[in-house]
Amino acid sequence: MSQRRVITGRSQEPRQRFAEELRRLRAASGMSLRALGERLGWDYSLFGKMEKGETIGTPEVVQALDTYYGTPGLLLALWELAAGDHTQFRERYRRYMALEAEAGSLWHFAVGVPPGVLQTPGYARAVLAAGRLRGKELDQQVKARLSRRDLLEGEDAPHFRSILSETVLRTPLTDTAAWCEQLTHLVEMSERRMVALQVLPYSAGPHSLSHTDVMFLRLPGGRTAAYVESASRGDLIESANQVEQLQQMYDAVRDLALSLDESRKYILRVLEELPCEPSI
Repeated sequence: MSQRRVITGRSQEPRQRFAEELRRLRAASGMSLRALGERLGWDYSLFGKMEKGETIGTPEVVQALDTYYGTPGLLLALWELAAGDHTQFRERYRRYMALEAEAGSLWHFAVGVPPGVLQTPGYARAVLAAGRLRGKELDQQVKARLSRRDLLEGEDAPHFRSILSETVLRTPLTDTAAWCEQLTHLVEMSERRMVALQVLPYSAGPHSLSHTDVMFLRLPGGRTAAYVESASRGDLIESANQVEQLQQMYDAVRDLALSLDESRKYILRVLEELPCEPSI
């Protein structure tokens, strides 16, 4: 069978096509990123990230762009396709990503690294590079991971709770500036109404999730699924009995964690120990 001919020469991948269209429309308007931000009332860096494919923004931002460019519904339609595109993630994540998009709340425990939805660009790149990704594949996976941060944006964002093992905060990047940026981002996220961050200190001692990263997805209809991840694989668990066992383990860990206020102060103390530029 002959390969389908591409007529426009534009990307056939939803997220890349969305970013391309944003770049094309702004270039045609002759507007700089800074001027666009001033005109629409958003930080211009957001539009830069959207045009690079690092984020897709929120529906409110996209609707404002549609209005400004005079493209009623076009960008929002491309945004919806991009938001529903899970093909940029490796196969083992695709089923999980589909369920994550439906979840009303997410509860997470991190053994060694913060969850992708809380990672900064510098941190995501360093962690993925440590996993031996290189070149275009590394760039693609960094963009895919950063796009997950969109999950916590907008009025319909799910409630998100993450318990971070102290190991997360005591395993710095070699790039001090990037590490400071990541810790600062954690503090900023901890201040959001729909985000709860707790720290599990070493002093809590041994616990049942010592070697297990887990994310609970609370889905419509009262169903809960769990995604358990190790360094080499991830498993989606939908059996009610298995999920219940994991939830009991999670609850036991949560009982050992610092309170929300104590956790925020702890992250700030770690941040203060570093030679960072003042940012908070």
